[in-house]
Amino acid sequence: MDNVILNTYLKISDLDVSRETCNELESLISMIQEKNREINIISKKNAEKDTIRHRHIIDSAQIIDFVDLNSNTTSDLGTGGGMPGLIVAIALKKIKNSMKVNLYEKSFHKCVFLKEVSKKLNLNTEVIHKDIFKVKNIETGTIMSRAFKPMPIILNLVNENFKKYKNIIFFMGISGRKILNETLQEWDLDFEEKKSLTNEDSFILNIKKMKKKVS
Repeated sequence: MDNVILNTYLKISDLDVSRETCNELESLISMIQEKNREINIISKKNAEKDTIRHRHIIDSAQIIDFVDLNSNTTSDLGTGGGMPGLIVAIALKKIKNSMKVNLYEKSFHKCVFLKEVSKKLNLNTEVIHKDIFKVKNIETGTIMSRAFKPMPIILNLVNENFKKYKNIIFFMGISGRKILNETLQEWDLDFEEKKSLTNEDSFILNIKKMKKKVS
């Protein structure tokens, strides 16, 4: 393992990255690159190893301190190529946590990829090939959503389709502050946030409680 690569992962202070974890994350990057030649796992223009490592792996891993580690499951909605779900599953192996990561994905081909990665890296995941909007009465711990649907749509989805959950993690981009302020017009939210490690204009939002305002 290149020390430069290892030092890059050490930016994620809450992950306490081991060499073995780094190797698994690097294997994931290689699998993403290989599969990306067949289907769009990520944007073709951002498929270099350094870019994947920074924009996807580290970006996903930085939420680990917001994940409720006392639940039986955590759920990644519209996981696509497995960010952040696969990265969280790799992190859970490091801290010897037995929680299962549920990966909800509508695309058959991406589900095949998620299963391949999970098998190769021996990850505790369940790939759920369903449209999350059609699944009802879901019970889970932490809910994660990254580059899936706009925040108000996710909040409505959780409010209507989830029977029980602990918290919701959002990745908020450059327009995140505006989106949050607009969302607070319709929702009462109990939340905390932290600055993103990968973009100075972005932040991570951890919603602990939510209630739709009466119009």
